Amino acid sequence: MLLALTRDRSGRTWRLADTCAACAAATSHTAVVPETLLSPQRPAASAPARSQGHTNEPQRVREMLTYLASALGCVTSPAARLLALQCALRANAHGCVRLPAGLLRSMRLHRRPEVWQELAQDGWLTLPDPRADFLQARLLDDTVLDQAPGRSARRRAAHWALNPAPLTVAAAAHPADRLTALVLAAHTTTAGTAADMAVVARLCGHSPQQTQVLLDRLVAERILSAWHLQRDTDEVHWQPVPPRRAVPGRADTCAH
Repeated sequence: MLLALTRDRSGRTWRLADTCAACAAATSHTAVVPETLLSPQRPAASAPARSQGHTNEPQRVREMLTYLASALGCVTSPAARLLALQCALRANAHGCVRLPAGLLRSMRLHRRPEVWQELAQDGWLTLPDPRADFLQARLLDDTVLDQAPGRSARRRAAHWALNPAPLTVAAAAHPADRLTALVLAAHTTTAGTAADMAVVARLCGHSPQQTQVLLDRLVAERILSAWHLQRDTDEVHWQPVPPRRAVPGRADTCAH
């Protein structure tokens, strides 16, 4: 059984209930609450606030992806989900967000009005002026206004989401590949690299079968070295490709 959060169409009423993975996947506007949100472990009180922020960035991204899986429509594209993630994490206390053109270029979303239109059609934000150097929009879901922690910590999480180590994908890669790698990176912890397949698929906005194809693509692109699905638990396990070790150049060899 899984703990699932379901909202009504207005977004003002939420229901928390135990359900099976199949029912959660078939119910619209429903997101499975990750087990990490219920973990009793907390950072040591003596740890610096800045260190806590860095260690919690994957968790913050994971929580935001869970929220977006419920707030956005089931047909929302991966590119729109990546944009919504940045908007939600970078929004101020009034739900307003200002994204520079350079950030959108790095995400390959500059001059992509159709992506903004997807989020506007979901009733999630207002359309920005496409001619401005900084695209400004207002988020329409009141849930975004109740975020914790503060904006600076959320900005660090937004920055981490652009290069989610250890599963960083080239910016030119397909948005579906980047979103899948981000979901896996957000679930990669010191305890292991595993998650419920239904959860991974829902956060990616795909069916489990489509998600398996995307995992194969990450292996082909040398982002993952391998992955497998444990049938009895419906858990997906993955192995990131180990980082390459620096090889001394000829100049270094001659210097010694």
